[in-house]
Amino acid sequence: MTGRVATPLTLTAEQRQELTALIRAHSTPQKLAERARIIILAADSIGVGETARWLGIWRKTASTKRTFIVSDKRSLPRKRWQTADTSKTTPERLSDAPRSGAPGKFSPEQICAIIALACEDPQLSDLPISHWSQSEVARQAVKRGIVSSISHGSVGRFFKRISDQAPSHPLLAHAQTRP
Repeated sequence: MTGRVATPLTLTAEQRQELTALIRAHSTPQKLAERARIIILAADSIGVGETARWLGIWRKTASTKRTFIVSDKRSLPRKRWQTADTSKTTPERLSDAPRSGAPGKFSPEQICAIIALACEDPQLSDLPISHWSQSEVARQAVKRGIVSSISHGSVGRFFKRISDQAPSHPLLAHAQTRP
């Protein structure tokens, strides 16, 4: 009993050269390079099983990606290069479609207000503490009406996000006195 025959895929010399350059570029994300390799192997009439072995990926992954590339779900690769929309580059055409996700729960203004709150002296808020904790900032943000509810974990993520951007040394030089 024979297996299914893969859908044939033809590439022009220009398309093959473009894909090869994409694979060889050091800055190409590995997922895009893998898709480019799958396209080239499909154009060379290499089967799914052999493609999976050569690329060191699961057979199901090779099959799914190949079907996805060849099917009309994302438009046939040869159509991608021949469409009138020449503003997209090959990496843009091979990349994943944008994924939906839940919208952000907090606005940038709310995040800035929470961070500003953490920069205040806690004793000015009549709290018997010398330093803010994530839980205290969360409670105070709700109390002040900045947000309706927030967890201490969300406050911690805000702090972590800005700590990566904060300089490790003072930005202003200390005044030097001359003798």
